[in-house]
Amino acid sequence: MTAHARNHSETYVKAKSAAVGGSPSLLDDEEKLGREARRVLRRLCETGAVLALAGDMDKAVVLRSFKDGPPTRTAVVTRDVAQAFALKDWISCTRMGRVASYTITSVGRSALKQYLAQDMARKRRVRGAQDGCDPFIGGPSGGAADWANGMTRTTTSESPLAMLARRRDKDGRSFLTQDLVQAGERLREDFELAQMGQGAAGHWERFMASGDRSEMAGDDSLPTASKAARERILAALDDLGPGLSDIIMRCCCLLEGLETAEKRMGWSARSGKVVLRIALQRLQRHYVDENGHMNAMIG
Repeated sequence: MTAHARNHSETYVKAKSAAVGGSPSLLDDEEKLGREARRVLRRLCETGAVLALAGDMDKAVVLRSFKDGPPTRTAVVTRDVAQAFALKDWISCTRMGRVASYTITSVGRSALKQYLAQDMARKRRVRGAQDGCDPFIGGPSGGAADWANGMTRTTTSESPLAMLARRRDKDGRSFLTQDLVQAGERLREDFELAQMGQGAAGHWERFMASGDRSEMAGDDSLPTASKAARERILAALDDLGPGLSDIIMRCCCLLEGLETAEKRMGWSARSGKVVLRIALQRLQRHYVDENGHMNAMIG
């Protein structure tokens, strides 16, 4: 066994020891484990995604490879979360070395589907209670009311941004350049971190429906990382302004399809992809102006 392989093996053994006795482990915190599973496993389900973990680093990253350009970081993961995922058999090591690579397993995909099904059932119950009707009796769905009540897309399929990134023009050039894809993924990463606080998802839904930021700006109950992510999102949306901020939140964060976003915003067909590209260009400039580059570590 090489030194690097032995290092990752020892990391697994230490996590195992913590889980069976002694100090508390993430496996004992079902709420936190579930939040992290919803955030990270969903990104690992995307085509070309791996979790990369170096033996001497406190954090791992989820990287996604595209056909053109270097891998794009889509999530930052603490070591204890990565260890818990390995112990649950949600991820498996596919490459050892100085930096080990992990991919999601069938067990991990099943766990994510269960979490997302729980979320959808809970949202349906809340919507039914608000409407004064039985949430399990059929009725209109998929409209603005669904979106305003949090009935956003919860599948494990590719995001609208990823699908748009694969499109090419008549000359074979990508519709979205790699830096624009990175900008959109950066915003989504912040969005997912910002949802870690209790009730945060509802705040975002009300904000997008009404534009009221009172609940967004002054929520002291959020963890430090979530609050910082929320502030970064609000700063980016302020820079984008109305219209551009709306389409980018819908498609990059709430994962609405372009056709759905166009209908809900009253736009003509096939105009959404052009406006989204303009929004991503503005967002990319925002990140460069704020940080001097695109890939500042967050999380």
